Amino acid sequence: MQLKAEALAGHLNRGRLERLYCVSGDEPLLAEEALDTLRTAARAAGFTEREVLHASGKFDWSLLTNAANSLSLFAQRKIIEIRLPAGKPGRDGGDALRLHAASANDDVLTLVVLPRLDRTARNSAWATALESNGAWIEVRRVERSQLPAWLRARLARQKHTASTETLEFLADQIEGNLLAAQQEIAKLGLLYPAGELTREQVAEAVQDVARFEVFDLPTVMLSGETQRAVRMLNVLRAEGAALPLILWAITEEVRAVLRAQQVIAAGRPVATLAREMRMWPGRDRLLEMAAARVPAAVAATLLTRCADIDRLSKGLRVPTRDTDPWLELADLVLDVASTRRNPTEPSANRETRLQTA
Repeated sequence: MQLKAEALAGHLNRGRLERLYCVSGDEPLLAEEALDTLRTAARAAGFTEREVLHASGKFDWSLLTNAANSLSLFAQRKIIEIRLPAGKPGRDGGDALRLHAASANDDVLTLVVLPRLDRTARNSAWATALESNGAWIEVRRVERSQLPAWLRARLARQKHTASTETLEFLADQIEGNLLAAQQEIAKLGLLYPAGELTREQVAEAVQDVARFEVFDLPTVMLSGETQRAVRMLNVLRAEGAALPLILWAITEEVRAVLRAQQVIAAGRPVATLAREMRMWPGRDRLLEMAAARVPAAVAATLLTRCADIDRLSKGLRVPTRDTDPWLELADLVLDVASTRRNPTEPSANRETRLQTA
């Protein structure tokens, strides 16, 4: 069965442990908290022994069978924790997991820890067997729009409250890094007594620990979140992200925007393009927004500018372009994200615009 992470506590409070739980997702903090909740419930149910199997590389899957069939003299029940960091057990591992899931007994509780799986892996025989013989807990990413509510709930645990403005500021500081966010929240609990936290208190105490993935940037760019897009690009650059990878991701979205404009001009809905390109849900809406927002004078230059930035990143000079490819990339992101940009505006004040956008 499938089980939401937020429903886990209620599931366990009903007093019955499944024989097998899969915890899958890309939020390390929330995944570890779900595992801690399961381990606590298991210890209360008499599972006093725990064995961890790190199934990476050329793992010997016979160890899983041995672990399931051997209990120590001092424990009647045990937890077997299988960690699959790559999420791909291979043929032998898939067979071993299917057999183990089908033969699990009440004296062995199995916890399988996985990253978020793609559709193919999620529909594989081994993943289906694990879900059918236990509970599959999908730990979902906390999106930026959900962060203020998540922070409010976390602060409430230590009897703190905060205004919407303060929560939004805090969300900007910790976006994409929940592990560090939890540490910053704990720091606030140590520094200030219970009650309402002011924005000034939070600004003084909390460090900027935001982290972003390269492929988050194009989505934010398409949605028109100008300030957030610039902040993402600056953080990625500071962390040493590869400019060619960022440029490739943005160029793909630029091509999609141009195709969306062509589809709209032909009187067809962007949804047809989404089906043709097998886009992820919601991307067609973002493309439609960007296609309507980007002026024709800007759209006509986008792919040429991407090519120019590629040349700059390789150390080649491009007439009329700045020598810094990051600055040109930021300019491109702003032109796609913002409706306030003038395509004829000279480039002399780009640094000022980046600071105030």
